[in-house]
Amino acid sequence: MTAPTRTHNAVEAALIALFAPRNARDLRAAAMARFAARGLPTRRVEQWHYTDLRGAMRAALPLAVAPDAATIAAVKARLQKAQGARAVLIDGHYVAELSQGGEGVRLVSLGQALASDASGELIAGFGLGGDDAAVDLNAAFMQDGALIEVAGDADIELVDVATGAVAQSSYTRSAVRLAKGARARVVETRFALGGAGHQRNAALIFDIGDLAALDHVVETRDDGEASVQTQSLMVRMGRASRFESFALTMTGGLWRRQIFARLDGEGAHFALRGANLLHGRQHGDTTLVVEHNARECESREFFRTIVDDEATGVFQGKIVVQSHAQKTDGAMKSNALLLRDGAGMFNKPELEIFADDVSCGHGATVAQLDDAQLFYAQARGIPRRIAEAMLVEAFAGEAVDYVGDEALRERFRAEIHDWLAGRDA
Repeated sequence: MTAPTRTHNAVEAALIALFAPRNARDLRAAAMARFAARGLPTRRVEQWHYTDLRGAMRAALPLAVAPDAATIAAVKARLQKAQGARAVLIDGHYVAELSQGGEGVRLVSLGQALASDASGELIAGFGLGGDDAAVDLNAAFMQDGALIEVAGDADIELVDVATGAVAQSSYTRSAVRLAKGARARVVETRFALGGAGHQRNAALIFDIGDLAALDHVVETRDDGEASVQTQSLMVRMGRASRFESFALTMTGGLWRRQIFARLDGEGAHFALRGANLLHGRQHGDTTLVVEHNARECESREFFRTIVDDEATGVFQGKIVVQSHAQKTDGAMKSNALLLRDGAGMFNKPELEIFADDVSCGHGATVAQLDDAQLFYAQARGIPRRIAEAMLVEAFAGEAVDYVGDEALRERFRAEIHDWLAGRDA
């Protein structure tokens, strides 16, 4: 029986045509073949049921060109002095003059890594997210990125900038590998210099070796209201390894942050936390799949989402426990706070368990501000607007409390305060 032919819309056809003249490596060509077979995801795809990427991408924007000297200078002015290794990407291109290695850290561009053929499995993401169209698009078009290998104890900064001056697309793919027993702190910053309706597709891969530990913090902000972006985080964990991650997302347009994690080593600890702030007509989607593939592993997921105006928030979380992953301990929670009647939130936590000796649970809530608490504050002379801000800051602050670095924790609290202060600005 002949398989039905996939009918592409104009955007999908343009993406396929844009890929054709490129000098395709096997990884790129295989990814584009998968994309051509599936196309952009719609609401009919279960994992994308609440986010219609096919409808949101109304054009196949041209690939961004390398930044000029003036753009590099503008980005440099936004950066503080690096305390360790730093990799800077502008419009999908690795910028060597703003990047630097560090003690115990090997840093090369993605282009250099692909040329060497020494890190193919790492760059391919170990098959994580293998059935996702956005991941395939990223692999097919990846312009550049950074490959970072850590042998000891390291501080690493990843900076991904969109100039935002014109509507264009960028595709970045970076990877961080921790050797056995290594320790790393990775701070990832994503921002835009302008508000043009660009398309950003980024992938970050972590390979955490046995007994290694990684603390990861990411902040995303400043993209324009017409922007469309996807961030894919892929994590593979070894024996007795540890991964702690926190994300603060307060950016414009439509965004989706998706996490694919596989706990391959016995006794691994994995934790994802985050705070999402949405207003206007923004659409923010956090989707994660955590696979327990070894015994005695622990996973924790905790997200707080604040939705204002007519914005929409999405949380889809799935914990998968394989039959041999006995004594798994997994917990997942999503709490959302709606500030106006027009705001919306979709929560979909899932457990898929094939083992019989596990402790797993999930929970999700959607609520509005408590009138009794507001009345209590107003009765003590606190204006309603200030009382609302206090309650919302406390709600988001429970997620921010998981950030280990005190300076970052206070910065995030200040940025949440400023966001609330500017709600009606």
